[in-house]
Amino acid sequence: MADARASSASSAASPTFDEVFCGLLPRLYRRAVMLAGSRQSAEDVVHEAYLRLAARPQRFLAHPEPYAYAFTAVLNVARDAYRKDRRQVLVDGMDGVEEGGAGAGSGAAPGGWDGGVERRQAEIEAVRLLGKLSHRQAGIVILVDLDGYTLDQAAKIMKVHRGTAARHRARALDRLRAYLVASEHGQAGR
Repeated sequence: MADARASSASSAASPTFDEVFCGLLPRLYRRAVMLAGSRQSAEDVVHEAYLRLAARPQRFLAHPEPYAYAFTAVLNVARDAYRKDRRQVLVDGMDGVEEGGAGAGSGAAPGGWDGGVERRQAEIEAVRLLGKLSHRQAGIVILVDLDGYTLDQAAKIMKVHRGTAARHRARALDRLRAYLVASEHGQAGR
């Protein structure tokens, strides 16, 4: 009887795998959308990462930074899904969708609150731009520029050398700048 109380007291003191993972879910979903490109794909990615981590919950719980461990799993799943999708043959493009999308006239008062439309458009644009990067580049940009990790911390999370992480980030930022410059020139020519 005393052993049962001792084990229940120790389990009450330390959080369970599900408690820790569920606490990270909102942040993981936001980052997964940036990596996967859509909400449905992000949900699949986070679910698959959960299954991978749940196979060895002790590793996850023993890690000094569970978010970093979970983010690495999400990044790996997103990369695997991307590789799998690349092998699929596309039947038809959807060119008309982007042109008639959310950017056509927002009707918000100047300087007023627009109901979150502008923020959502910015998030969609960020997802679109991150989708043009490799998964490693997107992962480093998310960790350093969005999550606020240092380059050393991001390199450790991504399990790469600091110089490799710096090179991935520099190339990612250069590509993003080039896309933005190209899109500005494309809009100015209209």
